[in-house]
Amino acid sequence: MGIIGWIVLGGLAGWIASMIAGTNAQQGLLGNIIVGIVGGLLGGFIMSLFGTEGVTGFNIWSFIVAVIGAVVALWVWKLITGRSSSTPA
Repeated sequence: MGIIGWIVLGGLAGWIASMIAGTNAQQGLLGNIIVGIVGGLLGGFIMSLFGTEGVTGFNIWSFIVAVIGAVVALWVWKLITGRSSSTPA
């Protein structure tokens, strides 16, 4: 998968993960792309621990793996920074 594929898959996965994690209001397009790409790498690592394939190209399996990894990455980020998902009113 080329760089454009990683950007598109990362952007979509990061956007879905940010909605799941409740951080969509704090992240922009670039943040979603970065979280999605990191999520793809992290998700591939997590899947390899279970003995299955990670990101294999531009397909639904790779998208699911990237979303799982991105949610984990956002959860770890919120744990480290101490930020909550709710915004003050």
